[in-house]
Formats: sequence, structure tokens, C-alpha cells
Amino acid sequence: QVQLVESGGGLVQPGGSLRLSCAASGSTWGIHVMGWYRQAPGKQRELVATITDGGSTKYADSVKERFSISRDNAKNTVYLQMNSLKPEDTAVYYCNAGKTISHYWGQGTQVTVSS
Repeated sequence: QVQLVESGGGLVQPGGSLRLSCAASGSTWGIHVMGWYRQAPGKQRELVATITDGGSTKYADSVKERFSISRDNAKNTVYLQMNSLKPEDTAVYYCNAGKTISHYWGQGTQVTVSS
């Protein structure tokens, strides 16, 4: 099994920055893609960004040019640097790790963007 623990969430003002971290543990062998998803109350969970083991990244249009995903294989950790934050970014952010046939989820970290 794989365990994912997110951290780094909090309250920031519009235009501010935040860096999320997700540490993976357990049977981490075989993970080829990791990503960040978010979910606001009453809303469907949506993709934010993904990164492959080769370093290829993809972003949702809503966060492109503002967010940056990175990965530290030595630490089994994925990061999400969030800049120019908007109130619309407020959500619980979840880390995801994908193997060929299995996906794993963290428990989430709250990000609130408000004046």
C-alpha cells in the first residue's frame, strides 16, 4: 500500500503564495505519475496538476502560469507551488499517486484564499 500525507495548506490573501507538500510512504515502487487535485464544498473534485516520473507536467487551464508542480524522488515527495492565489482557488487539495493499475489518495489539506 501507499500512504500520502499532504501539508502546507493555510489561509492566504488574494495574490499571495503557498507551497503544498505531499510525502509518500509504503510501497512507493512503481509510481509513475503524481498529481494534485482539489475539491470545494459541494463541488466535484478536479485536476490541478500532474507530474510523471520523467518530469513531464500538465496543468489545469485555471492554474496555468500560476502554479508549478515538482517532484523529489529521493524524498518521495511532490510539491505544488501556488502563486497569485485567487479566492476561486479555495478548496481542499488532495495528493494523488498513480501506478499502472492503482491510484492512491491523501487525506487533503485546506487552502483558503480570502481577504
